[in-house]
Amino acid sequence: MDITKNPWTIHSSEVRYDNKWIQVIHHEGLNPAGGPGIYGVVHFKNLAIGVIALDDQQNTYLVGQYRFPLKKFSWEIPEGGGPLGEYPLDTAKRELLEETGLVANRWDVICELAVSNSVTDETGVVFLARELEQREAEPEDTEELFVKKIPFEEVYQMVKNYDITDSISVVAIQKIKLMMLEGELD
Repeated sequence: MDITKNPWTIHSSEVRYDNKWIQVIHHEGLNPAGGPGIYGVVHFKNLAIGVIALDDQQNTYLVGQYRFPLKKFSWEIPEGGGPLGEYPLDTAKRELLEETGLVANRWDVICELAVSNSVTDETGVVFLARELEQREAEPEDTEELFVKKIPFEEVYQMVKNYDITDSISVVAIQKIKLMMLEGELD
């Protein structure tokens, strides 16, 4: 059995929606059991980028904003999207500055992830930013952001208490906690 082979047989695919950020594709064919099946896929035109900014006192920065699809306010790590051909670190630097006004002199990739792989092809990269300098934030006009500096342990408790539910943020915060516990942060 070849576990890398697609078990779906696709007979037709049609773009049902398209804008500058996403495309929704409707597929028809045979499902893995051989019966008729449909599958909708949201194709993302950007790479998701997350940044954990960690200062020398183990504080980090959260960005809060109202999330239209969820109809609620959300605290998250600084995040954004970069064109698929753009170097991910360039996107991370831009997003950190835009959202928090921070510039970092040290950058490390801490994880890569499939954001919601049952219905989207969105992938992401999360960076750890250190050796921070404060400058002026440059938010986009489509964003109304609130930024707070908070001890990392409090942020970790926010994940444990479900006060942070954004998937990229949860993964990134848990990864940093694991790195701390395993002595991987110098």
